[in-house]
Amino acid sequence: MSALEPRDADADATPDAGVDAVADTSGPRAADDDTKGSVLDPGHRALSIGIVSVVLLIAFEATAVGTAMPVAARELNGVSLYAFAFSAYFTTSLFGMVLAGQWSDRSGPLAPLTAGISAFAAGLLLSGTAGAMWLFILGRAVQGLGGGLVIVALYVVVGRAYAEHLRPAIMAAFAASWVVPSVVGPLASGTVTEHLGWRWVFLGIPALVVFPLALALPAIRRTASGPADPDAPVAPWDRRRIRLALGISAGAALLQYGGQELRWFSLLPAVVGVALLVPTVRGLLPHGTWRAARGLPSVVLLRGIAAGAFIAAESFVPLMLVTQRGLSPTLAGLSLALGGLTWALGSYVQARPWTEPYRERLVVLGMILVALAIAVAPSVLITAVPVWVLAAAWGVGCLGMGAVISSTSVLLMKLSAPDEVGANSAALQISDALSNVLLLAGGGAAFAALGGGAVGHAVTSHAATGSHPAAFAAVFLPMAGVAAVGAWVATRLGAEAEAKPASISRPSTA
Repeated sequence: MSALEPRDADADATPDAGVDAVADTSGPRAADDDTKGSVLDPGHRALSIGIVSVVLLIAFEATAVGTAMPVAARELNGVSLYAFAFSAYFTTSLFGMVLAGQWSDRSGPLAPLTAGISAFAAGLLLSGTAGAMWLFILGRAVQGLGGGLVIVALYVVVGRAYAEHLRPAIMAAFAASWVVPSVVGPLASGTVTEHLGWRWVFLGIPALVVFPLALALPAIRRTASGPADPDAPVAPWDRRRIRLALGISAGAALLQYGGQELRWFSLLPAVVGVALLVPTVRGLLPHGTWRAARGLPSVVLLRGIAAGAFIAAESFVPLMLVTQRGLSPTLAGLSLALGGLTWALGSYVQARPWTEPYRERLVVLGMILVALAIAVAPSVLITAVPVWVLAAAWGVGCLGMGAVISSTSVLLMKLSAPDEVGANSAALQISDALSNVLLLAGGGAAFAALGGGAVGHAVTSHAATGSHPAAFAAVFLPMAGVAAVGAWVATRLGAEAEAKPASISRPSTA
């Protein structure tokens, strides 16, 4: 799953005086009693069901559309452009995240959430009616812009409308909403594609937008609309951050384009992409991110490390099982089905009140589980090792990811001032998405260099048989090392005793 998908939607560092001040005011319309209530009490029920329905919609789209994509590319004579149907989504979503952060902090999350859901649906309709591959890719780009707006706006809604003790529970509900789509989505999409055609997968999903809009928007207007401080003057748009957002999107697009093939002429766009990414990322992430400064910078860095390492490794699991162990694509995909359940379980555990004093240790343990799962995965390259070993290991890794991803989201809200939740949430999602781009590009390059072949062709044709086992080891083992580094970063999530909540609203040199 991509980093932009709220399976990564998602609790508390050791509080200091500054953080406590934030916690006391972070939900101006949240429950008056900070120790009572639930996400399904009368004051929260409509909002909770509405925003979880939004996540459910995005989850179903992510699992269903991926199944129909190869058929769409072949019918539109665009197999050579197949990868751009994914990269277009990622690159525009990066811009949408930054835009949503500013928009939410200035006027509340209602407008960006509405615009995001509308763009998401419009992109699906454009792709579903496309008569050429370039129109299909354009639809995916519009969809990505909407997805970027939605995910950041949802975080701001949670920060505004829920008291601090309720946030882990709503994040656990976000994670749980991925379970059914993870199991049902591919099967339903395959059935619709086979009997009705791939277009109906894209055209049918927008109809599901009506229910979450009707339920969530009135509740958001009532509990989380407007700026965090209605009496404060509205801050002007930060044009510098908008330019940085355009730069990070363009840099990611060029880097992905340059990484498609290992040819000399691909180096130029890749180099230009890196040149754009370095200054823009430094300007969009909190100061101290790259040196793992304590508090918010380490939270943002850990989110990228965890998501990037895990998703980059997971992307190669089905291919390894098909090419090296002879499983059918369906069985290879089902080998990961347990992960949806254990991911939700990990998120549920971090939401229990008794885990709060041990949150940092829980995150460290989660990253250790992720590193071990990724390291064990290539053991199935040895024919004597049964395939169920990988399925079990991946379930353990997903358990760790459920705890880590949800905890980083709640920690971010705890360490952010009320009027900076949008910008800081955007930074968290940028770290998540960009690490996916970078580590997938690096893993893909290593895979191809060691005899992995053309990954995109192998996946779409289901005919890959010649990948060298060493190519898979070159993906999994480095990603396990990255996850192990994440376990160290997880020890630095607590704020310093005298530290104030971090901000990215000031110029940053990350």
